[in-house]
Amino acid sequence: MEKEAQDLKKMFYDKCAEKGLKITPQRLLIFDELSKAKDHPTADAIYRRVRKSLSNISFDTVYRTLLSFTEIGIVNLVEGSGQQKRFDPNRHLHHHFRCIKCDTIYDFENDAYNDIAVPKAVQKQGVIINKRVVLEGICSKCKGK
Repeated sequence: MEKEAQDLKKMFYDKCAEKGLKITPQRLLIFDELSKAKDHPTADAIYRRVRKSLSNISFDTVYRTLLSFTEIGIVNLVEGSGQQKRFDPNRHLHHHFRCIKCDTIYDFENDAYNDIAVPKAVQKQGVIINKRVVLEGICSKCKGK
């Protein structure tokens, strides 16, 4: 686990250097908080978490920082239909199941989804750089209620 955290931190420093993004205390704190998250947090959730350590940070700073992290490939963006942007620090190939009742997002892996064929009509639209499957339904916790 410690090695994984070190590798993640090294990736952060390397990506920032590669893209010319200065490593500020705010960016480092936001990255650290996001890298601990397992809940695919919104910008607001990250903002509330980092304010505990840095009370004068603004929501705008957190939001813009998270968007810059997605632009340089540090984190992935998870969006549902009409939902807030959610941020995913898990950069390994995986897919998502989102509960439409409680809005919880669960990671899952599936080789068949990894190898899903892109229809020729879609390939003609442009270059495919990422394939992710998002399933939506009702999770077992909400189904039992």
